Amino acid sequence: MLENLTEKLSKALRNLRGVGVLTESNMSEALSEVRQALLSADVHFKVAREFVERVKAECAGKEVIKSVTPGQQVIKIIHDELVKLLGGGDASLADGSPLKIMMVGLHGSGKTTTSAKLAKMLSKKGRKPALIACDVYRPAAIDQLEVLGRQTGVAVYSDRDSKDVAGIARRMSARAVADGYNVLIFDTAGRLEIDEELIGEIERLKADLAPQEVLLVADAALGQEAVSVAKRFNEAVNLTGVVLTKLDGDARGGAALSIKSISGCPIKFAGVGEKLDDLELFHPDRMAQRILGMGDVVSLVEKAQENLDLEEAAKMAEKLRKSEFDFEDYLAQLRQIKKLGSMESILKMIPGMSGVKIGQAEEDRMKRREALILSMTPQERRNPSILNARRRLRIAAGAGAQVRDLNSLIKEFEGMRKLTKMMKGPKGMRRMQGAMASLKNFNKM
Repeated sequence: MLENLTEKLSKALRNLRGVGVLTESNMSEALSEVRQALLSADVHFKVAREFVERVKAECAGKEVIKSVTPGQQVIKIIHDELVKLLGGGDASLADGSPLKIMMVGLHGSGKTTTSAKLAKMLSKKGRKPALIACDVYRPAAIDQLEVLGRQTGVAVYSDRDSKDVAGIARRMSARAVADGYNVLIFDTAGRLEIDEELIGEIERLKADLAPQEVLLVADAALGQEAVSVAKRFNEAVNLTGVVLTKLDGDARGGAALSIKSISGCPIKFAGVGEKLDDLELFHPDRMAQRILGMGDVVSLVEKAQENLDLEEAAKMAEKLRKSEFDFEDYLAQLRQIKKLGSMESILKMIPGMSGVKIGQAEEDRMKRREALILSMTPQERRNPSILNARRRLRIAAGAGAQVRDLNSLIKEFEGMRKLTKMMKGPKGMRRMQGAMASLKNFNKM
């Protein structure tokens, strides 16, 4: 979503990074480009103007002018101002047992799916959430929530025979608490636009439930419209936070950068994909680093800790050390990597790698590798040396690939095993470095 903004900001700040002396001329030129980058990302014009003015005022300070590296100081100032713009510190959920979270929003913003994503996230953190269906108007809304509940392993409470939303919320929440659930997530009805009927129902439901959290689910693809929606909902029901969805899409990022300043609501969570694991806590400082192309190693490590099997990784490392690595292990590694998301999303979190583009061809290549390994028999995976011409034809046909694709995979695999063998012994690292220097196309591995 923020790729264009990152690219334009990097271009605007590139000349400042190595500048020896900060002058009014080079500073004004760079800040003008920063302002243009913000406006082109659909940031509210008032927010963009005030942001540049604050940065300019900070840059005029004596500490920056006298700094050894004024260009780097300017970038730090811009980073700090971006953090403020995005909301300052982390906006965590309130305490409470049971913790009541009311999800509100317009049709199509992803409210029901986000409710399930949030429930799954809280389950991973040791909480015991339940989903309560309060949308009695949209066809199949309850069915959708129940399907999502089964997929996430979260209990869903609903009453298909009543249209009294407040009554349903009271009865179902009482049942959920009696069953031992300590987080209640209420999926309320949405509308195509904000109207008096919608606001009235949400106000009555809020007064009846007294939730600690009222979260607006807003579609980032709406740009400034999402900011307007957040402002109007906040004025009506006093929101405690925003969940910004579809941040992985083609939205230009203006909603993320404008929503706190214009609506006064902090962004608490970000939807970054369609899978039920694709919901992240929103950290303004980490988002600012991503925008400036600095990566986000902390989020990458947290993602790895949540999704990767560390015990399995330790076993894999031991197999590599003993050169016992086979295609079963290779397949397990591919699946571990897939849990972290696409290769491009992983690279964006690594400092200095945000500009590296991984095309669809490379993503398809990863899928083809998995298909080829799945087309092998267990015996073939464990003992690749038996893969003769006849077997290779069968495996390639089963995976819908070419024999050359399988040959390439086997070549890379054998190269990997060769390197791990070289690492054995006290001189292993030196031998491996020599082999790497002589190997052609090593980057493919």
